[in-house]
Amino acid sequence: MKVTLKQTLPYIFLVAGIVGLVASFALTYDKIQVLKNPAYNPGCNINPILSCGSVMETEQASVLGIPNTIFGLMAFSMLLMLGVVLLAGATFKRWLWLAIHVGVLGGFLFFIYLYFQAVFRIHAICPYCFLVWLIVPPVFWYTTLYNLREGNFKNRLIKPRIKAWLQRHHGDVLLIWYVLFFGILINQFWYYWETLI
Repeated sequence: MKVTLKQTLPYIFLVAGIVGLVASFALTYDKIQVLKNPAYNPGCNINPILSCGSVMETEQASVLGIPNTIFGLMAFSMLLMLGVVLLAGATFKRWLWLAIHVGVLGGFLFFIYLYFQAVFRIHAICPYCFLVWLIVPPVFWYTTLYNLREGNFKNRLIKPRIKAWLQRHHGDVLLIWYVLFFGILINQFWYYWETLI
């Protein structure tokens, strides 16, 4: 039996929501501990590269004075709930699917910004952030494909054959994304990893 994107998408939301919520909760806990005791050493401080503490201290770790982890708690709670209600059989109107798409697009762009800042400016990776970086692209990608397939985008610029190609090669596109993602990380931090070999 062929599994459709409509059947799979709720599980993508559910898994991503759980992983993101756990990561956001852990980071929020560590942030609170650091605020209470500046000498607190988060358990995710593994080495100079994989370190939550060094990322947590930067200005990029908050927006308008609000820690990014608070936004993560809200966003991933909503994503988890979306997965649950879709699994329960709920159907959404087009405007809500478009609103969901705007939300996941915003999350994806924010992820790109934080990834760039961590890799090229801060020169450290928060392990919990890394988990979030892994789950955001599939959420964005498969929400986009779902909206394309269901005709929620009224965009005639995307030709039917391009839509068909994207649907057919969805896994290949995601694989290329992860190859680039990991390739950049390996290249940027190779100076550290080669000292361990």
